[in-house]
Amino acid sequence: MDRLLDTFRALGDPTRLRIFALLRRMELSVGELAQVLGQSQPRVSRHVRILADAGLTRRRREGSWIFLALADDTPVEPLLSALDGLLAADWAEEDATRLDQVRAERAEAAQRYFDAHADEWDAIRSLHVPEREVESAMAAVLGDRAIGRLVDLGTGTGRMLELFGKEATRVLGVDRSPEMLRLARAKLAGAVPNAELRQGDLTALPLPDAAADTVILHQVLHFVPQPGPALAEAARLVACGGRMLIVDFAPHDHEELRTRDAHQRLGFSDEQIAGWVAAAGLNLTDTRMLEGGELTVKLWLATRPALFLKEAA
Repeated sequence: MDRLLDTFRALGDPTRLRIFALLRRMELSVGELAQVLGQSQPRVSRHVRILADAGLTRRRREGSWIFLALADDTPVEPLLSALDGLLAADWAEEDATRLDQVRAERAEAAQRYFDAHADEWDAIRSLHVPEREVESAMAAVLGDRAIGRLVDLGTGTGRMLELFGKEATRVLGVDRSPEMLRLARAKLAGAVPNAELRQGDLTALPLPDAAADTVILHQVLHFVPQPGPALAEAARLVACGGRMLIVDFAPHDHEELRTRDAHQRLGFSDEQIAGWVAAAGLNLTDTRMLEGGELTVKLWLATRPALFLKEAA
């Protein structure tokens, strides 16, 4: 009874109800919530604290930022169903429009960074852990199995296609930045002449289900505002018996990478990746760590069970 009363008290305020509705759509920082709501951060923080005390939200600290999301436990889901009709009100639509502006600003910040640094992108990657060490580890994780149809997401200058494309039956790279794709086309013209390059967003890939036998996300995920849905979209491409290789940073506290280099996430834990991968219907089959330099690089290999599609049918 106390939990139920706390829940309704927490939602019995217009601002907190709006926050609850916004967090249903995506994880947000306190600053982003304040931007959407048109209120001060201290005021929004007080409302967030009440929702958290009622068990309706959870907090995730990343460097100096705090991100909010809806709680995972069972009391939240019935509330969402009960509020579906109410959240179609005018105020909810207006908040959703402003939330789209926050999303767009996130994407534009990353896009500006990519376009400004396209010529030096390979050099930036090499500042952290020697790239030859990362590439060697990737080759070892993928092993002697056939690459098959290769899709590289966030292909950048096309280095992954250059590295693994020669053994693939089909080679496709996807990136949001036209400038990156221009550089990739120039680089791959001689090395992998059959490479296909497309402009596309990681959250809505221009490819059908089961389009790949090997999917690679190399140093891409930390630029994505919502990694879980992005991994689910990437996993959609993985065919029966296929694999997805994720290469990114372990959790770190280098806040300047967020402000200077447009990183949305300061690395990932094994637990985070394992949860997202499992939710996407894949099995996490290998995890490796490469320590060195200022940051630690992690490799996660996920596979789709060979009988998955048959069982689903």
